[in-house]
Amino acid sequence: MELWGEQVCDFLDEFVQQPAVLVGNSIGSLTSLVAASAKPERVAGLALLNCAGGMNNKAIVDDWRIKLALPLFLLIDLLLKTPPIAQRLFDRFRTPDNIRNILQGVYGNQAAVDDELIDLIYQPSTDEGALDAFVSIMTGPPGPRPDVLLREVIPQELPLLVLWGDKDPFTPADGPVGRFFQALPQQRDNTTFTFLPGVGHCPHDDAPELVHAELLPFLTSVHSGAEGAGGRQ
Repeated sequence: MELWGEQVCDFLDEFVQQPAVLVGNSIGSLTSLVAASAKPERVAGLALLNCAGGMNNKAIVDDWRIKLALPLFLLIDLLLKTPPIAQRLFDRFRTPDNIRNILQGVYGNQAAVDDELIDLIYQPSTDEGALDAFVSIMTGPPGPRPDVLLREVIPQELPLLVLWGDKDPFTPADGPVGRFFQALPQQRDNTTFTFLPGVGHCPHDDAPELVHAELLPFLTSVHSGAEGAGGRQ
């Protein structure tokens, strides 16, 4: 996770070269938080869509659903550390049919789960090193937690927009991560939380029109604020 944050910072340094708004979904949201914590002077604002609690479920063991399934997750970790078993599990997990079934449970808009989306997810799983990456993500440390980064590291004045699909089964609104972000506007200035009704874990693809209706005014507001402060966006 820290490496991805460093890559975002390097991109900002090399190509953007001025404060920018970072927009991310799920793990991308967490990566944006990591980047903002490392180089806050490079970030003008953050827009987080259904932010992940970590790289894997170890980050949210205080969720009762995770507690119930924890023995199963520990068993999966053990199996994934055995290469022949890991390969078989990975081969079954990454089939186009399985990817489709998972996404249909994640998207509110079933029409968005098309062949192009399936292929976009399937093809990277055929790359060399894909199995190692899969095992590392599933069994490794979860990385920084969003609540810790926002409370202790990221500047409190940084504008923050949080959008949340209310039908998300991965980071549910009533889970610890969802509850933290819902309460955040009462604890932090320049923070907005908005539910997107009928939307799952990937709002930007599931219901882009709802995301744009919230994101575009936020970008305009950040841009206007930077200009008013004599900055450039």
